[in-house]
Amino acid sequence: MNRIEQHLVNLKKNNEKALILFLTAGDPSLEATFDIMCALAQNGADCIEIGVPFSDPVADGPVIQRATSRAILNNVRLEDILKLIQKFRESYETPLVCMGYFNPIVRFGEENFCRAFHQAGGDGLIIADLPYEEGENMEDICRQNDISLIYLLAPEIGSERTQKILDASSGFVYCVSHFGTTGTNEGPDVHVDQVVRSLKSMTSLPVAVGFGISSIEKAKETSREADGIIIGSWLLQELERTNDKAKKAAEFAKAVKNAITKQG
Repeated sequence: MNRIEQHLVNLKKNNEKALILFLTAGDPSLEATFDIMCALAQNGADCIEIGVPFSDPVADGPVIQRATSRAILNNVRLEDILKLIQKFRESYETPLVCMGYFNPIVRFGEENFCRAFHQAGGDGLIIADLPYEEGENMEDICRQNDISLIYLLAPEIGSERTQKILDASSGFVYCVSHFGTTGTNEGPDVHVDQVVRSLKSMTSLPVAVGFGISSIEKAKETSREADGIIIGSWLLQELERTNDKAKKAAEFAKAVKNAITKQG
């Protein structure tokens, strides 16, 4: 088992919910990103998703689009993100997932990237525009490099296709809480609990819910059925509003982790 799998198994044994937090690499700088990652790791984040800047982030709403635009202006490349992961890994064992789009990986070379990502200390990949039907080659490459390939699953009750995606997934199941892009304007669908229960009946993997979690109450509500929650836009929005981003990240992680832990 890699770090993601081992950590989530341990959380489940302790009846503890996973807090998975997203930030965009290079926003506002790579140095600031490193400081934020350290703050999150020290204050309750169970897994950190590192967003890879890309010019056409079709799955992302305005908050992440703004962060991506700022990172692109800083000329952040995959090579920079690999160095960032390697530096972080010198001090922390918190699982790391890269989330992005397929084009930069193809340009780097799928096998070359996965090998370098694993060597740097990366644990999982979420490729937002890679459909399950076209993912077999990446699944093989990820398996060879002990990387979890995590597919996005729409909030619908299980189907034959859903079962196939679950069978091909590793690490954890990323259940999207509503149809549409990332962002804080739309909360989880009212039936997301039913979807989570359905997914749990179809797989032994932990089920984490993301997209649209924008308050402590939504975090607590979503985590009641799910094994974990994924927060991106809400955190990035908080970071946009402050100069001391590492301090805000620490406060944010601590508050949300405490809230979803207290309710058991």
